[in-house]
Amino acid sequence: MRHGKYRFVVGFLTLPLGLYALFVVWPFLQSIYYSFTDWTGLSPEFKMVGLDNYRRMLDDGIFWKSLRHSLLFAVVLPLVTISLALFLAFMINAGGRRRRGGPAVSGVRGSSFYKIVYFFPQVLSIAIVSLLFAFAYNPDSGAVNSILRAVGLGGVQPLWLGDPDLALWAVMAVLVWSTVGFFVVLFSAGMASIPADLYEAALLDGAGRATTFFRITLPLLWDTVQSGWVYMGILALGAESFAVVQIMTTGPGGPDYSTTVLVLYVYQKAFRDGQAAYATTIGVALLVVTLAFAAAVMRLGRRERLEY
Repeated sequence: MRHGKYRFVVGFLTLPLGLYALFVVWPFLQSIYYSFTDWTGLSPEFKMVGLDNYRRMLDDGIFWKSLRHSLLFAVVLPLVTISLALFLAFMINAGGRRRRGGPAVSGVRGSSFYKIVYFFPQVLSIAIVSLLFAFAYNPDSGAVNSILRAVGLGGVQPLWLGDPDLALWAVMAVLVWSTVGFFVVLFSAGMASIPADLYEAALLDGAGRATTFFRITLPLLWDTVQSGWVYMGILALGAESFAVVQIMTTGPGGPDYSTTVLVLYVYQKAFRDGQAAYATTIGVALLVVTLAFAAAVMRLGRRERLEY
């Protein structure tokens, strides 16, 4: 019986594991191999150059600048997005006034409508979102500066995407806006499953909203928050950051490489400069950073699991 069970498990997993190895693991191994060559990406001929690409990467000032920007994305974006999503989800699910004869903790009126509004950016392509905000950040006719002029702040007209000190923060704001709704809905679903008895007992003991959030809601949602942090960090290091920087910024990646991130630098080296081998070297560095980020979050966020 046990032998038959293992045969079934092995047969069931062979196909998905084979596909995963073919389309995920093998490309990674190829990239590592090409990082030791001088491959241009166009010619089938190349030769081994050893660690030359890695030495070049360590001496590349743009690489270090893009790495710093990527790490900033990985730290700031999850922190702001997860915190804002937790606050909004808690207000939606536990921010309403207590109604006579109703539960001790209830959501605000129209909470379903708020969830739809917050989730709306998720139905838009990130390319569309980037284009919309590129127009909104236009210093002359954009909506952001127009609002500033309308409220009497006409003297404050930032260039936004044209200012090296503001461009990166403007891009990160777009990513926060486009992703926070997903986590609001995710955390709302988790909060809805928490028994109301826990909140009622805390309120009877004199706990306020802040206490119930930090003592009940957050500990019981910790696994979801941790997974969301890893997911958001990987998005910030990968395709999401590439899309907004590629579409919104001048260069792209400008001005003066102030918004260049690792994934964009990989793309530019591979497809603009014809340096595929060097691009894969940077890609290997990005892989290491992503794995280290995920491992650090899982390690630092590890705690005793609470059940209810």
